[in-house]
Amino acid sequence: MPHYLSRGSVPHKRHTQFRKPDGGLYSEQLFSTEGFSNDYSLLYHIHPPTQIIATDEPYAVAPEVAEEKMLKHRSFEGFSIEPQIDFLLSRKPVLVNNDCHIVLAAPKSGTGNYFYKNADADEMLFIHEGSGVVKTQYGQLQFSYGDYIVIPRGTIYQIDFATDNNRLFIVESFSPIRYPKRYVSKGGQLLEHAPYCERDIRGPENLQSFDQQGDFLIKTKKKGIMYGLHYGTHPFDVVGWDGYCYPFIFSIHDFEPITGRVHQPPPVHQTFEAHNFVVCSFCPRLYDYHPQAVPAPYNHSNIDSDEVLYYVDGDFMSRKNVTRGMITLHPAGIPHGPHPGAVEKSIGKKETGELAVMVDTFHPLQLTKQSLEIENEGYTMSWAE
Repeated sequence: MPHYLSRGSVPHKRHTQFRKPDGGLYSEQLFSTEGFSNDYSLLYHIHPPTQIIATDEPYAVAPEVAEEKMLKHRSFEGFSIEPQIDFLLSRKPVLVNNDCHIVLAAPKSGTGNYFYKNADADEMLFIHEGSGVVKTQYGQLQFSYGDYIVIPRGTIYQIDFATDNNRLFIVESFSPIRYPKRYVSKGGQLLEHAPYCERDIRGPENLQSFDQQGDFLIKTKKKGIMYGLHYGTHPFDVVGWDGYCYPFIFSIHDFEPITGRVHQPPPVHQTFEAHNFVVCSFCPRLYDYHPQAVPAPYNHSNIDSDEVLYYVDGDFMSRKNVTRGMITLHPAGIPHGPHPGAVEKSIGKKETGELAVMVDTFHPLQLTKQSLEIENEGYTMSWAE
């Protein structure tokens, strides 16, 4: 999905001899998506990236579903997730289906001495609080508040936080996370009407090559099981790479809202897409400018999709009692809209400072045990107040 990048040293032609200063061959690795039929990168390692020297006993990490079917609006206090020292232990799935897992995390620290790889899913880490660096085979990604970090499945990474007060909203996607098709030209360039462009995409920098042998633990998640794979060489021994498949960052603060004379539909906020779900960004923007415009969103029926809204910051004029980190779930099959009094209150307002991330799924979401522990009881009745 991203544009072409090259870092470090690569040979003139792919799949040809590329030799080290001592005359030995670098080890080429094709990192490809959807078999050999989509985006890929070529990485050049000092050592073969295949040298497993030991394995740990695997253990289950699959979400525990508490409610498979339901038809009522729900709300959850995301900041009620208790902080954990370890990055992986802090990740708590709250809403899941076969296309994606929506996860909350409050890590006090990063991955420490181990490495992590999600072998099933692309990961989108939205940074609500905190800053730090993601270290990968491709280089480093410096992140801070408001960043979407998109990590292709199979990427080995470590994450280090600069503080111990961190809040993340994570989407694990079992299909590639891409730019929306309507934003992209036939040649793959982001078009003029897109709400962001390639200048807003931050790729990996500061490629460091570690020529180290030893015991390097890569915790690898596959089909709800965590495997401990020990490699004999440092996984970040890449001297160069090029291609279109790599982790990148896009900041929600660089999203340029699309506005109109009357209220625009949610697709104008779309930021990413995957199979059977989309991700949208609600950002500070001017309200509609028709002289009789109603800035509050109209009531609408979710006939084909579950709508998840993660509230980041700002004043949300369409909803009462919003807290930072709150999640609302409006399932397919019943209408929802502004809370009582919100429509009249919105008339005459000129702009909004709200910031939120929305995930619309086209298959129903299931609630996990962790989501029930942070649920706001009675939310479904809040329109009757």
